[in-house]
Amino acid sequence: MTLTSLLTYPDPRLRAVAQPVIAFDDELAGLADDLVAAVEAAPAVGLAASHLGILRRVIAARPPGGMAIRVYVNPLIEWVSAETMVNEEGSVSMPGVSAEIERPRAVRVAYSSLDGIASTEEAEGFHAAVLQHEIDQLDGVFWIDRLSRLKRERLIKRYQKLSS
Repeated sequence: MTLTSLLTYPDPRLRAVAQPVIAFDDELAGLADDLVAAVEAAPAVGLAASHLGILRRVIAARPPGGMAIRVYVNPLIEWVSAETMVNEEGSVSMPGVSAEIERPRAVRVAYSSLDGIASTEEAEGFHAAVLQHEIDQLDGVFWIDRLSRLKRERLIKRYQKLSS
């Protein structure tokens, strides 16, 4: 897994909906290893399999407190708080640009482990934003889709200038 393997904007796969994982097997374990390696190499706080061009519902994210990168299979947001917060967000698929995104401050995410064991996790603050960002990616929502049209167009122009 190399950083050159990461998709870059405007690759249409970044807006494709990922398919649920059905088989909890060696292929899934290999994808998880690739995602964890990509998060470490980027460096990033999270990545969806979509960033690698693999349209499966798998994400890897760094939990707070320096714990090991965690892999979430078939993650689904079950609950969001009414309270919101704003974080600076960006993407390894659109390097060099970022913007403030407003999201719910806390979430509860249902997911499976690599062994297929169902679990839930509650997250708040920055980690909640990371999980929402990566689950959005699995749902075909690229982070800039959360911006107003004007802010999105300005950001895309800035990115194009940086990329040329």
